[in-house]
Amino acid sequence: MEPKNSGVKTLGIKLPDELHAQFTLVAQLDGLSLADALRRAVEEYVARKREEGDFANRAAAALEEIEREAAARRDAIQALFGSDAQADAKTAKATPRRKSNQS
Repeated sequence: MEPKNSGVKTLGIKLPDELHAQFTLVAQLDGLSLADALRRAVEEYVARKREEGDFANRAAAALEEIEREAAARRDAIQALFGSDAQADAKTAKATPRRKSNQS
């Protein structure tokens, strides 16, 4: 059974009192909970960022950096354990795990 909030992250933010009061009023006037209003604001922010001209290039650069870091970590593990680590990793991916019927 999956956890109740599977696929959902909780975000806590701090707002100045005046901005919180304004946000609360705006959400109330729109008939929204603070959580729903915040979710909409985040969705709009992400959509606006996607439309920026250089955003895709910046995302691609971030992905390349992640891949470089992952390669460096793989190399470090391989240096520690040699070719056995690579063979073990391939075997682990290729061999499906069986669930035990024992309780």
